[in-house]
Amino acid sequence: MAQDKPLLLMVGSAGADFRAYIFESVSRRYRLWLLNATPPTWETPFIESHTLVDCAQRDRLAATAHEVALDHEVAGVFCYDERFVESAASISVELGFKTWDPDAVARCRDKSATRAAIRDAGLPQPLSTAVSTLPEALSVAAAIGYPVVVKPRNLAGSVGVRKASNADELAAAYVLTAGASLPGVERFERHVIVEEFLDGPEIAVDCVFYDGRCQPIVVAHKLLGGKPPFEFDEQGHDVDAADPLLSDPVLLDALTRSHAAVGFRYGVTHTELKLTPRGFCVVEINPRMGGDLIPRLGHLASGYDESLAAADVAAGVMPAEVTRDRAGAASIRFAVPDHDMEVTSCRVRRELVTGPVHTAHLAVRPGRVLRLPPKEIARLGCVIAVADTVSEARAAVADPGRFFDVTGVPL
Repeated sequence: MAQDKPLLLMVGSAGADFRAYIFESVSRRYRLWLLNATPPTWETPFIESHTLVDCAQRDRLAATAHEVALDHEVAGVFCYDERFVESAASISVELGFKTWDPDAVARCRDKSATRAAIRDAGLPQPLSTAVSTLPEALSVAAAIGYPVVVKPRNLAGSVGVRKASNADELAAAYVLTAGASLPGVERFERHVIVEEFLDGPEIAVDCVFYDGRCQPIVVAHKLLGGKPPFEFDEQGHDVDAADPLLSDPVLLDALTRSHAAVGFRYGVTHTELKLTPRGFCVVEINPRMGGDLIPRLGHLASGYDESLAAADVAAGVMPAEVTRDRAGAASIRFAVPDHDMEVTSCRVRRELVTGPVHTAHLAVRPGRVLRLPPKEIARLGCVIAVADTVSEARAAVADPGRFFDVTGVPL
């Protein structure tokens, strides 16, 4: 790798299926030193070096980062992994970089703190209370009025999120949510949130912030599962480079004010909002790039590379102005099994990857165990289409299961 490129510490890696594109983009402009619990495999072509460390152990992670920084000139700390983003922000400040604010990142990660900050700023928020027992949850739900949403206070990916329309459903949802966890993520004493259900379509907006200025990069319109237990299961996303919401002054104001409320001034965020009768209502602010390949969809549709923007801010460099070299659209759909299963064979039907279908990617291997929501998020693979219009892209990825031949043993 060219030694004249700045060096970034990359905290965590996760799987190649949904993250390799980030390494590929960022490594073109920066050298990467990976801090991760396992030796690099698919990451190897994109990194300069690595150090093995359990990123869930903050003290060890910080000590390792300092050791690397003593021997090498580090330009910044980069992290897209929900589990480690708070630690990465703290390490960044310890190393003398000013772009990440650990308090703001922690406020975003704690959904109760996010709610309070945004509500205090005068923006609409659902009624919401963190609880630690089922009787508390039932009392809060009765005060709010059904239906309610039950969710973990600081997890991601819709893990443990359920809708409850009555007390019996709430009791079942509480057990699920109270047991939800992610390795390396702190568990609050009041771990479960019960809040008002917001009716309306849901969008996610990835933005880049530099010195408090908000630039929306991509708006993803979510396709949710609909029926329990899939009501919050994200089954796909649609992106349009010409989406009028990208230049909507009301949305920009909501994004700018909500981020100012939590103190977030530098970095990339993935903000989920509901379009309600009260206007745009922020559901959560995630202090990292969007998952589910949403930044990749935005890049394919518009030509703007969110990964590079995130890396630039991490390095203290003002990101490129958000422009759209293309006016295309992109859609992604996730193929899911009909039942819990252990995969015995799997392949992509390559003959169907044609026309606007850009990619059909298999996310499982033989031996993989898949369990449907609410137990886990079960995905066989994903299909991406790129076209001139959203309707064309959507049509190309309809019925995503047809792109895969997968057999398995029912569980």
